[in-house]
Amino acid sequence: MNGRAAAVARFRELHASGCFVMPNPWDAGSAVFLEHLGFPAVATTSAGAAFARAKPDEVWAVPRDMMLAHIAEVVAATSLPVNADFQAGYADEPAAVATNVALCVATGVAGLSIEDNTGHVKTPLYDATLAVERIKAARAAIDASGSGVLLTARCEAYLVGTTDPARVAIDRLVAFAEAGADCLFAPGVKSPDEIAAMVRAVAPKPVNVLVSAPTATLSVPRLAELGVRRVSVGSALARVAWGAFIRAARSLATTGSFDGLADGAAFAELNDLFLKRG
Repeated sequence: MNGRAAAVARFRELHASGCFVMPNPWDAGSAVFLEHLGFPAVATTSAGAAFARAKPDEVWAVPRDMMLAHIAEVVAATSLPVNADFQAGYADEPAAVATNVALCVATGVAGLSIEDNTGHVKTPLYDATLAVERIKAARAAIDASGSGVLLTARCEAYLVGTTDPARVAIDRLVAFAEAGADCLFAPGVKSPDEIAAMVRAVAPKPVNVLVSAPTATLSVPRLAELGVRRVSVGSALARVAWGAFIRAARSLATTGSFDGLADGAAFAELNDLFLKRG
């Protein structure tokens, strides 16, 4: 079994039981450090990748080939399983989604996610039937590759302001599970009761929950109690890094003080880590 096949196998095993944290690096260096800390898998973040390129988190700003290059860079940097944030598949029609999913699989990822957000204000979610067909197409493309890559289907109902997002998300996640998705994900859900309902609705398939800000009601042990198998943080780590940078740079620009540099990571720690990689 080659390295990428082994990563796929490990990734699938992680979803079989328990609950694990899958943090989101925004570049090769942050991926390496997360592996150094002992996390079992990582996932790309479209927002983190976009911001590092001075782009907004929009498909038109970071098109398919640019994102594929970023995903491949993260995959090459770490031996960990990598899950790709592949937006809505960079296409509307199922056949084109399948073509693009095949390209994403070719980067060496262990998993990838496809969402149902159209990117349009007036109709923010794909029609339910089309959304299911898109997941079926992604499933078929992965199966044709023989890679075993894990498919996550995302419902964006909470993020686009849909009326009764819990109902919409559960209905769609159940349909996505039946269409062949391996893992289900509705970013934006925060209520423990709604999370538990999602877990029950798609069982025995695993559920991913996004936690991108401090919360008094959720923790990894609490999410595990609710039956969640996978926890991601989206753009949060990238934004934490940006926050520290902005505060230090703003202080330097406005006061001339170097105090903002006090919290910087130790040069030796980073240099030694990357030196060991050759």
